[in-house]
Amino acid sequence: MLLQLNHIYKWVKQGGKRVFLLNDISLQVEEGEFISIMGPSGSGKSTLLNVIGMLDEFQEGEYNFLDESVHTLKEKHRSKLYKEYIGFVFQAYHLIDELTVYENIETPLLYKNVKSSERKALVADMLDRFNIVGKKDLFPSQLSGGQQQLVGIARALIAKPKLILADEPTGNLNSKQGEEIMQLFKELNQEGVTIIQATHSEANAEYGNRIIHLLDGSKTKA
Repeated sequence: MLLQLNHIYKWVKQGGKRVFLLNDISLQVEEGEFISIMGPSGSGKSTLLNVIGMLDEFQEGEYNFLDESVHTLKEKHRSKLYKEYIGFVFQAYHLIDELTVYENIETPLLYKNVKSSERKALVADMLDRFNIVGKKDLFPSQLSGGQQQLVGIARALIAKPKLILADEPTGNLNSKQGEEIMQLFKELNQEGVTIIQATHSEANAEYGNRIIHLLDGSKTKA
């Protein structure tokens, strides 16, 4: 078992009332699964990914990741856990503006103390894989939305995470690029990487071996 969520509740207070972002969510994910989370905007897809990725806290429930009780861990230990095992592909890229494409892609390897020569080889491989060698010295602001998305994906994959969390991973790509990224996810999944994606796209969702539907922060029966 890679991870398990038990009765997760997350809410915000609005006008003295609780508004549930996640409402009694339980989920088990085995290693090697490819899960698609679907639902309209505001249904809780991104919130659920952020909770799984340990970027968001929750008020009630339990979360176990590789036999660690995430809900009881201190922030520092939690952050070490997700840097070690989780790669994030955000819809809004989250690239670091002051760093070049090369440096952005290299960042996760610095957290893992990978040797300089090995870092060079790994970054070169990613630049090549995504056809962005010519962009390596540019800054994010000099790239198109689609190129920024590719850099974000390369950065998420470079440290060979056990789990990839992808929030609308093809949202800013043209259909050909989008298809290539989904094929890449499929290959990674066949190599044993677990993938959980939030998507609006029926076509993208079909790549998953399991589809979870959310509505108003709750799981619905599809």
